[in-house]
Amino acid sequence: MTETSHRSRRPFVRRVVVAIAALAAATTMLTGCLYAAIPPESVATPAPSREPDLDGAPAGFEQLYQQKLDWASCSGTDAGSYDCTTVTAPLDWTDPSVGTIDLAVIRRAATDGNAIGSLLTNPGGPGASGYNLIAQSSSFAVGSALSDAYDVIGFDPRGVGRSTAVRCFDPSAMDAYLFDIPADPRGSQGWTDELTKRNHDFVNACEANSRGILPYITTDNAARDMDLLRAVLGDKKLNYLGYSYGTFLGATYAKLFPDRVGRVVLDGAIDPSVSGLDVSTTQAVGFESALRAYMADCLQGSACPFSGGVDEGMASLGTLLASVDRVPLTGSDGRKLGADTLMTAIIAALYSQDSWSYLSQALTDALAGDADTALRLADFYYARSDGTYEDNSTEAFRAYNCMDYPLDTSQADKDAADALVKQKAPTIAPYWQGVDVCEVWPYPPTGVREKITADGAAPIVVVGTTNDPATPYAWSVSLAQQLSSGVLITRQGEGHTGYNKGNTCVDSAVDDYFVNGTVPQNGLTC
Repeated sequence: MTETSHRSRRPFVRRVVVAIAALAAATTMLTGCLYAAIPPESVATPAPSREPDLDGAPAGFEQLYQQKLDWASCSGTDAGSYDCTTVTAPLDWTDPSVGTIDLAVIRRAATDGNAIGSLLTNPGGPGASGYNLIAQSSSFAVGSALSDAYDVIGFDPRGVGRSTAVRCFDPSAMDAYLFDIPADPRGSQGWTDELTKRNHDFVNACEANSRGILPYITTDNAARDMDLLRAVLGDKKLNYLGYSYGTFLGATYAKLFPDRVGRVVLDGAIDPSVSGLDVSTTQAVGFESALRAYMADCLQGSACPFSGGVDEGMASLGTLLASVDRVPLTGSDGRKLGADTLMTAIIAALYSQDSWSYLSQALTDALAGDADTALRLADFYYARSDGTYEDNSTEAFRAYNCMDYPLDTSQADKDAADALVKQKAPTIAPYWQGVDVCEVWPYPPTGVREKITADGAAPIVVVGTTNDPATPYAWSVSLAQQLSSGVLITRQGEGHTGYNKGNTCVDSAVDDYFVNGTVPQNGLTC
């Protein structure tokens, strides 16, 4: 989707749960504590290994399904709480002769010592590290009831993080790609040409540094990897909790392996049937709605940098964006804060209502000519700290989206989408669309956009939040209706995703489903 720099027409779903977890752990001031350590987890009993489940192993891949896992204590976590391993998967699930890749896996053993089974998790993206989510904040990923009952599993999908990963730019080149401001005015031919050249440079670097894996970085392949993980962990059925993009990964698994679906919850759903263009348009409207909700809340407080009603506040914010677009601010590290990066900062904070105070601080500082707070929010979105990048989420995000989404080719459709964004999201619209890196990706997309029914699957619970900006509520409704066994839970409120966010009604329903197998009432509203 659309990144807030070098805007394209791709889904804007990334770094969601990890970002919110760290923001929630920050203090009331947006300083270096954005990257503060997350509180220690309680110690869990080491989990025994189970025999692999060999039923249904695809022909030619039986040996991989038979692999025994070598678990060892993980570095960077509480001693005794976690163990880690590496799983070998095929690079190409259609041809075992092409080669293999590594999948990094972390396990937090069930605290009661008697696990129901494994619970695989995915924090979103595409490109966010599931390994890091569990290593750094398993209590944010799952509630205590699930930590008690399951061996909680985090993993980095193919192309991501500690697994065999997409590699593109070094930190300096990535800074230039994400933050440098084109010499020519927005929308001009020179502006388009410069961003197109940057995209070519980025893609060439990805191709040169990723050791031939780019055409295989797809959600379809990642879902097949997930079945391999299920099998080698010794589970007959997949128990899974997926957030944001992780809902698409989980729904794809259900499409491919409906008979192996166990207890599955998809929170903050992506509609698998909508095009990349429709995703981008819907998200623009969703973020505008969230921005208006932020503005209404801001105007009620004493620390708000705006005044008047919501419309007046939004107009003032639009003026600020236009101002830094004309004359960017300079941060203390020399980087420029233009409208694209300021929009990245705004969107990063809109994922969670807990982050709205940080957004007010960033906008207050920007109005005073200080770029640093907004740059820190943008850095947070890109997993950037002290001039380096903590993971490869930016590269993996683009790799998955360019392979998963067919290119939008109808100019009439693009024009209609642009008109709708301008009408429904006037503050965001000038900085939303741009030059799509997927237009120059070295491999054609292999993904399809279609409804997923997963006929024959056990009940699949979909959680949607009514003013979710990144994965709008309508997508959760649509996915629950598409799935033959779909069950919808509605969380009324702000922010991205609904489980483990303090809503007792949602949390109890999800916990009871995972722990006791009690299927929530379809249409439950919390």
